[in-house]
Amino acid sequence: MTNTMTYKGYAARIEYDDDDGIFTGQIAGIRDRVGFHADTVEDLREAFHEAVEDYIETCARIGKDPQKAFSGQVMFRVSPDVHRKAVIAAELAGKSLNQWAEEVLDRAAG
Repeated sequence: MTNTMTYKGYAARIEYDDDDGIFTGQIAGIRDRVGFHADTVEDLREAFHEAVEDYIETCARIGKDPQKAFSGQVMFRVSPDVHRKAVIAAELAGKSLNQWAEEVLDRAAG
C-alpha cells in the first residue's frame, strides 16, 4: 500500500508495514533523508508535520537552506525516435517542445 501526504509544500511517500503493523513515511524531493512512523493515520500525519518542522528548524540552526524549490530545468536523454515523435506532437499541438513536454510531465505527475 502506497500513498502520499503533503504539508507546507513538502510531500511524503507513505507505506504500511504489515509485519510491524505501522505506517512509515519519507519526505520526498530533498537530498536529506527524513523519515517518520506511527501506528495510526492521525498519528502519522502529526509525525509528518513534526518531521517537516524539525527539518526546517534544523536547517535554520545549522545555517542551511531547506530544500524545497526546484530550478525548473530538467535535463534528460531520449532515443532519437522519441525525440522526433515529441517534436512532431508539440508542433501539431501548436506549442514549443518545452511547453508540450511541461504539459505532458504535469499530467503524468498528477
